[in-house]
Order: sequence, then structure tokens, then C-alpha cells
Amino acid sequence: MSTRARTIIIALAGLSLLAILIYQIPYVKLAVDWRAEKLDLYVKNVINPPGPDPTALPVTPRPAATPNATSAATSTPSVMPATATPTLLPLPPQVSLTSPAWEKQTPNNCGPATLSMAMHMYGWEGTQDDIAAQIKPVLQDRNVNPEELVYYVRNNAGWLNIEYRVGGNIELLKRVLAAHYPVIIEGTTALDPNDALGPNDDLWAAHYLLLTGYDDATQSFTVQDSYHGADRTVSYQQLEGEWKPFNYLYLFLYLPAEQPEIQSILGADWDPDANRQHALDIAQAATQADPSDAYAWFNLGSNLVYFERYDDAALAYDKSRAIGLPLRMFRYQFGPFISYFQSNRVDDLLVLTDYARGVTEMSEETWLWYGWGLYRKNDFKGARLAWEKALSVHPGYGDAQYAINFLNGQ
Repeated sequence: MSTRARTIIIALAGLSLLAILIYQIPYVKLAVDWRAEKLDLYVKNVINPPGPDPTALPVTPRPAATPNATSAATSTPSVMPATATPTLLPLPPQVSLTSPAWEKQTPNNCGPATLSMAMHMYGWEGTQDDIAAQIKPVLQDRNVNPEELVYYVRNNAGWLNIEYRVGGNIELLKRVLAAHYPVIIEGTTALDPNDALGPNDDLWAAHYLLLTGYDDATQSFTVQDSYHGADRTVSYQQLEGEWKPFNYLYLFLYLPAEQPEIQSILGADWDPDANRQHALDIAQAATQADPSDAYAWFNLGSNLVYFERYDDAALAYDKSRAIGLPLRMFRYQFGPFISYFQSNRVDDLLVLTDYARGVTEMSEETWLWYGWGLYRKNDFKGARLAWEKALSVHPGYGDAQYAINFLNGQ
């Protein structure tokens, strides 16, 4: 071998070793892995693009369980009577809380980043990475549920309380802020085109926001947005529209001594059952006002799931799906999976979870319910593999571990 060739080989080996060492730097590894995964997803969706959400299969009537359910197209889920809300004092026209240091989210991390900023307002000193390490330890895990945010606070910051409710409105958000409590909402955002799954991506995604103020003069909230920036201004109208697909869900933090004040602000909505009934009434009214509102039907289904009215919930979800939902809807909300499983509509469950896996493979909840669908089909091997996949997406995922233990007990 010539001296020149030997020199080239040594240089290439040195560059390779340097590249390996640089790749071990956490920030570099995160950036490279994230871009590699995005490229892989994009190529897959160019070759085999996901279509629209498949519509529900024809429903076989089940008179004993759902006497009024003749078909997904004609049935309307019944609801319980409305709950009264208390009369409260007028609000100040403008409120501004001291904003926390802004924290730019790492990939798929708006939940931990937003919670981190909110907790900083109470003196917490951690970061989004501390939160993610417990509730989404795998980078590619695409979703954090509000229950997971609550879990983190209750298990790692016991001096601080957190709750979440649904069926909120602009007035309530302002009232909580006026009492000097920050509020987190789950809504939607438009993604950067560079984050597209493929050429036909609608760029619709769920997104948590931290609200730190409002101004009636401009009809807007001040929000800390881990994806788009600090102290952004969002109009009441825009926020309400982007909030709707997630059942108007809101989370609030408070110190134990502050609970009586929080309870007085929420009134009847402090009670989780009354709150869900309130949200059910809102969704039902919305479906009557506009029967073509897919989100209203979806919210109705989610609130019916809470009350374990699974057959009615499944019919509401059928209507929502028939109208049309965004590409990523089932990355974040899993009520349809639960309702189809509990109402024994296993074929619908498998069709929908298969579609959802095609859009978002790294979703432990989708793999969980796909496994339960296979279990109902007596495909026990397939069910176990699905639940093991769920555990690989979210190590320690209790629902998947329970499913495997349940199968072992059979």
C-alpha cells in the first residue's frame, strides 16, 4: 500500500472516530436522531401516504344495550340535564402575571416544556428534560396526556397541587388568571412545513400553551408557547377555536392553602363528575347548533366515555369521523379506541388503530388498544407483540404491563 493511500485511510478513520465522538454529545445526538426519524417518516409517507380517517363500519343494532341505536347516521346520543353555574363578580379588564423564563421545547416535548415553565412560576428549579425522563423517556413518543402531566407534579412536587378539567371557556380562563394562577390549555397549532409527515400533511397538531395574562382592550391572551416563542399574543377567538378539538381542556397549578379560592372560582366544575356533565351539555348543544361540526361530535363522544356510555360514545365518534378529522387526531385522543372496544365493535377498533399506527407508529396508546383488538380476535401472540411494542415506546407504561400480565394469567 502506498504512503498516500495509507494516509487517506488513517484520515478517514480519524474522521469516523471524530464523528462517533461528536455524535455522543447529547445535543448533537438529539438533533441527528430527530432529523433521521423525520426523513424516514417522510419517505415512508411519500411511498405509502396515509389517506383520510376511514369511516366507521356499519353498526349492527344491539337493542338490549342501545335501544335507540339504529345506525351511526341516524342515532343521536342522549344526554343528562344541565348543571347551573354560579354568578361571579366582574373581572378586571387586564391581567399580566410575571412570565417565567421561556423554554424552547425539544422534539415532541411541548407538554413537559409548558409544565416546566408553569412550575418555575412556583419556584421549581427543574427542566423539561426532568419531566420528560419520567413521562416520555423515549424521544420519539409523540404525545403526553394531561394525566401524565398531573402524575409528574403529584409524584415529584408534592408541595404543589395540579388539576385538570374540561368544558372551559374564555371567561373562566380570565377568572383564573385574575386570581393570579397560571393556566395551561391543550389546543392545536400549525406545524412548520419542515415537520411534515409527507407531501399531503395537513400540518395540524396538538399543542400545550401556558397562559399568563389577558387584555380585554385587544381581546387577547398572553401565552408562553414552547414551539413558537415567549409572550405571544393570541386573540380570544383564535384561542377558543384552537382549544375546541380538545374538549376545552385546561390545567391549573396552586398551593394547598389556595384550594378554597380555586374551588370558589370553579364552582360546580370543581367536582369532576359535574364538570364532565357540564362539558357534555356544551358538546351536545354544539352538535345541535351545527350538526356538521366534527369536533363537537368528537367532544360529545369523549364526555360520554367518561360516563361509561360506550355505545352512545361510539355513535358520536362515528359521526365525527364521517364528517372528517385531521390526520393526527388519534395521536392525541383515544376515546374512540375505548368506546369501540367496550361496545364490542372490534373490527372498527382494529381498522382505526391500524390507521393511527400508520400515521404515528410511536404511540403507546395506539399499540395498547390495537393489542386489545387482537386479543378480542383471539390473536394472543399478536396482542402480546403489540403490548411489548407499547412498552418499547414508553418503558414502564402501566396499562401495557397490565395487559401482558392479564394475558399471562389466561
